[in-house]
Amino acid sequence: MKRVDNFKSIIDQYEVVFFDAFGVIKTYAGLVRGIESTFDYLQQQKKEYYIVTNDASRSPEQLATAYHKLGLPAITQDRILSSGMLTKEYLDLKVDDGIVAYLGTENSAHYIESSGLHTIPVSEVNDDNIDKVNALIFLDDEGFDWSADLNKAVNLLRRRTIPAIVANTDHAYPLTIKDVSIAIGGLATMIENIVGKKFIRFGKPDSQMFMFAYDLVRSHSSVGKKDIVMVGDTLNTDILGGNKFGLDTVLVLSGNTRASDADTRITATGIVPTFICDSAVVDLGGFNF
Repeated sequence: MKRVDNFKSIIDQYEVVFFDAFGVIKTYAGLVRGIESTFDYLQQQKKEYYIVTNDASRSPEQLATAYHKLGLPAITQDRILSSGMLTKEYLDLKVDDGIVAYLGTENSAHYIESSGLHTIPVSEVNDDNIDKVNALIFLDDEGFDWSADLNKAVNLLRRRTIPAIVANTDHAYPLTIKDVSIAIGGLATMIENIVGKKFIRFGKPDSQMFMFAYDLVRSHSSVGKKDIVMVGDTLNTDILGGNKFGLDTVLVLSGNTRASDADTRITATGIVPTFICDSAVVDLGGFNF
């Protein structure tokens, strides 16, 4: 584990950079200050980059548009790889017909709607249609009544032997500099424990997420794992997943992991990044290209 002052020195060692989104590129307050310089540098050096995110709240096109509105046009939809995309692949292969119920917003349902299945929010499941529900998807922590709809999800899984798919495995996300909010992955784990069934999970640290990204890179490049670095702010998703897949990893201290307790968390979890850096911002030292 090496502490690095300037993220530029890390980028210079690799051909491809995988970025987590929240806590690395943006926070609750908007873009991480100065992050635009990182993507300017990547483009100038002709290096590949992708956003590898557990965010299944919106489609890649909608996520890209949000970055553009924040002033970061370098992130286009073809560079966003979401856990929701893996959920769509699973549904295409495993669920032929019927209803797919979901917890999340209408925007998050984009992934399952594009599979050609009939989708409804959990709130619309009733005695008339419950026998036609062939899957339940956990997409986002917003867009539903936490009391009524979580209880309905529990009873749906008690009555039906169907796959439950967690498209975002994050248990929490930063709400402010001091507080966090429960994410859909945390709610899914709670329900999983209540119903006593094993759920299917997509997203970091699952190796399928990294294989999906790696296969995309390899489809147009001959780079190997040693040429790719994963940048994240959370040890048990970004860093653990990258380590398990055989990538070098960078823990940045601009999100979930704070500088004051980074060493303690690393010691407690045994999850060790290759590098630690304050942020993913490239400091060009006044040098202009």
